[in-house]
Amino acid sequence: MRRYGPAVLLALVGTAILRVSLFSELYLRYVQAGLRPYLVVSGAALVLLAVAVAGVARGAAVHEAEGHGGGDGDGHEGGAGDGGGDGHEGAGEHAGHSHSDTHSHGPAGPRVAWFLTLPALALLLFPPPALGSYSAEREAVQRAAQGVGTFPDLPSGDPVDLALGEFGSRAVYDSGRSLKGRTVRLTGFVTRDGDGTWYVTRLLVSCCAADATTAKAEVRGVEAPPVDTWVTVTGTWHPEGELGSTEAWPPVVDVTSLRRVRQPDNPYEKR
Repeated sequence: MRRYGPAVLLALVGTAILRVSLFSELYLRYVQAGLRPYLVVSGAALVLLAVAVAGVARGAAVHEAEGHGGGDGDGHEGGAGDGGGDGHEGAGEHAGHSHSDTHSHGPAGPRVAWFLTLPALALLLFPPPALGSYSAEREAVQRAAQGVGTFPDLPSGDPVDLALGEFGSRAVYDSGRSLKGRTVRLTGFVTRDGDGTWYVTRLLVSCCAADATTAKAEVRGVEAPPVDTWVTVTGTWHPEGELGSTEAWPPVVDVTSLRRVRQPDNPYEKR
């Protein structure tokens, strides 16, 4: 059975990739939507490779079985034609061969090797969740690195739906104060500081979850739901500090309404 270990491992990994990319939207927890075709192709290639490896292993097993069968026949004929001494010597050689096989093909090795399939099986059955508050809290405080400037006008009508990344950029860097007097609607998950301050937060990615950075807004005026709860808040920007300064980050929003929502299929914003 150990012959098929590599094939099983490849099949599990390939199937797990296909599960999250071809048969569901779970891949959005890890990469941008544009990378889906590459995941599908990779998963299919791994499954096909697993089939090929299994075929090679089966062919090798059949060939080995046929070889052992021929050797037994020759050994039997040699024992019949030779004298008792030769037969005794042949028996000794056979015993030595069996003893060697016991050491080189013992059961401990294959049993341990099969544990390599457990991570792939876990990925197939229990895909990891999207990044959440823990990852957001590890992000260092945003510094004023991009400079102050003007931003395009916001769409007409209130409330205006904004990505948290855009809201933060306008609040910290927009010299035109495009957020002033406007009602905004922001969606993200809840994070908290040790002093009770809480934020509506979103992770921004360029390519995949590995390069995620944090966008967040401090919420005032309503009580905080549990950490990692997804919410949509509606309110107005509350200016803090000078534009482009560390005091202006994170931006503050005075919230007038809060609604719990389901985590979106794509939990990340594009950076």
